[in-house]
Amino acid sequence: MPDEKNFYKDIIDNLYDGVYFVDRDRVITYWNKGAERITGYSPAQTIGRSCRDNLLNHVTASGVLLCQNHCPLAAVMEDGREREVEVFLHHAQGHRLPVMIRATALRDETGKIIGAIETFSNNTNVINTRRQLREMHRAAMTDPLTGIGNRRHLEGRLRAIIAEFQDGASHAGLLSIDVDHFKQFNDAYGHNTGDIVLRMVAQTMRHALRATDTTGRWGGEEFIAIVHDVRDEDDLRAAAEKVRALVEHSRLDVKGQGLTVTVSIGGTMLLAGETPDSLVGRADQMMYRSKQAGRNRVTIG
Repeated sequence: MPDEKNFYKDIIDNLYDGVYFVDRDRVITYWNKGAERITGYSPAQTIGRSCRDNLLNHVTASGVLLCQNHCPLAAVMEDGREREVEVFLHHAQGHRLPVMIRATALRDETGKIIGAIETFSNNTNVINTRRQLREMHRAAMTDPLTGIGNRRHLEGRLRAIIAEFQDGASHAGLLSIDVDHFKQFNDAYGHNTGDIVLRMVAQTMRHALRATDTTGRWGGEEFIAIVHDVRDEDDLRAAAEKVRALVEHSRLDVKGQGLTVTVSIGGTMLLAGETPDSLVGRADQMMYRSKQAGRNRVTIG
């Protein structure tokens, strides 16, 4: 059978994934070429050493050391159940490398567990792909000019908050916020300065509200804020007045001149049977009342 053993050894040796075996004492008895390629450690540096020596020093993303108290190899040798987990191993050059490890019990001819096998693969591409997908999602939901949520993001959050309200899990109010006399401002100072003003208003609004609230640019110079967990119109008015006052007292320094703007705000509470269109439409009506009443004010209804 030596030829058969060598045949299987050659197959395992040339796997792309890393593979190593340990005995019941967690001493490494086999280390394939894939393991050497991924970790930088050669068989001479690993075989005969215990994985408890923290050679690879597996840690989770939150910093939990697996080799000491949560070793998947030790666990599978106890109950025979396969484990799979994403960890960061210690590379021979010192850095941390993301890998997906799979631990399986190693049994003899009678079925007795005599050790364990760990296979692992470089998870860098998976991590990078996830990061790229998160970045793409964030870009798709972010207004590129102001850095806050865009209309698509707001529409999704509106649908979600209405569904939560119908389930009795949430109360919320909506603010429609529009920059006063923005066209005249653009005409007087130029569109580049106008863009800076929109960013100033957006960031002031974001910081005026809580991190749990949702802010975004609805379009042009109009913004929307979903204010979560407000009990009544008084709570909503207080949030809106905070935004209005902070915008009024913000200043943009342009060529030695301090430029200020104000906003008109309309607000409304989320009601039963609501739709995104009805909710936004009612908040817009309140905002236009603020415009008609002289601007730089809040109307709730």
